[in-house]
Amino acid sequence: MIAVIPFPNFDPVAFRIPTPFGGLPIRWYALAYIAGLLIGFWGLRRLVRRPPAVATAAQVEDFLTWATLGVVLGGRLGYVLFYQAGTYFSHPLAILQVWTGGMSFHGGLLGVCIATSIFCYRNKIPLLGFADRLSIVVPVGLGLGRCANFINGELWGRPAPYDLPWAMTFPNAGDMIPRHPSQLYQALLEGLLLFLLVFGVSRLRGVFFRPGLLTGVFLAGYACARITGEFFRQPDAFLANHGFLWAGATMGQLLSVPMLLAGLFLIARAVNIGAVAMPASGDHD
Repeated sequence: MIAVIPFPNFDPVAFRIPTPFGGLPIRWYALAYIAGLLIGFWGLRRLVRRPPAVATAAQVEDFLTWATLGVVLGGRLGYVLFYQAGTYFSHPLAILQVWTGGMSFHGGLLGVCIATSIFCYRNKIPLLGFADRLSIVVPVGLGLGRCANFINGELWGRPAPYDLPWAMTFPNAGDMIPRHPSQLYQALLEGLLLFLLVFGVSRLRGVFFRPGLLTGVFLAGYACARITGEFFRQPDAFLANHGFLWAGATMGQLLSVPMLLAGLFLIARAVNIGAVAMPASGDHD
C-alpha cells in the first residue's frame, strides 16, 4: 500500500478584519471570486480594444457590477433550483444565506449570460463580440474557484485506486477512504487547460472577426472539462440515487450537455458565416 496523503486541513478563513463587534472573517472562497472578477476586469479592458473594437474601457468598468450580480445571484439561484429546490422552498429565507455555501457554475453562467445580454443591449455593444472577449478571461476565475473548493475541503473526489500516489483523505467526507483530489483536477481542466485552449484559439488570425467562435470554444471546452472532471468527483449525496441520475450521469454532466450543444452550434455558425468586416490586410490577428 502506498501511504495516503492526509488533507492539509487549511483554515477556510484567510484573515479577519477587526471590527467593534469582533473580527469579520474573509474566506478564501470570497477572495477567489474577487480575484477572478478583478483579473477578468483587467484582461477584458485590454481585449475589448482588439480589432474590431467592441467596447470602451469605461463600459467594461460599468460591466464589472453587472458581472458580479450575474455571478452571485445566478450562482446562488442556480444551486437552489438545480440541486436543493425542495429544501430551500421549505425554508426560503435560507436562500439569502450565501455565507453557508452553495453556488452553481451553471446558474452563474446563466446569470452572467442574462446580465451580459441586457448590458450589451443597453449600451449598443455587439453581444457575441463582447462575449468572445469575456470567454478568454472566465477560466481564470473558474480555476481560482476550484482551488478555493480544495482549501475548504469540499466537493471531494470519488474513492481512488489503492496505488494512486496522490490519493487523499478528506475529513469532511466523514470517512478515511482515499479519494481523488477532484477539486485540483477540475482546477486544471476548467481553469488552466480551458484558458490555454481559448487563449490559444484567440491568437489565430482573424478569430475576432468571426463573432461567437471563441464563445463556442469556451462553452464546448468547459462542457468537456466538466463532464470529464465529474467522473472523478463524488456526486452530491442529497440528490436522488446519491447523485447518479439519468443513465448514471451526475447533475453537473447533465447540465453541461446543453452547453456542449450550444458551443458546437456557435462554432459551426461562426465558421459557416465567414469573417465579418475583416480587412484585407493590416491590423488584424
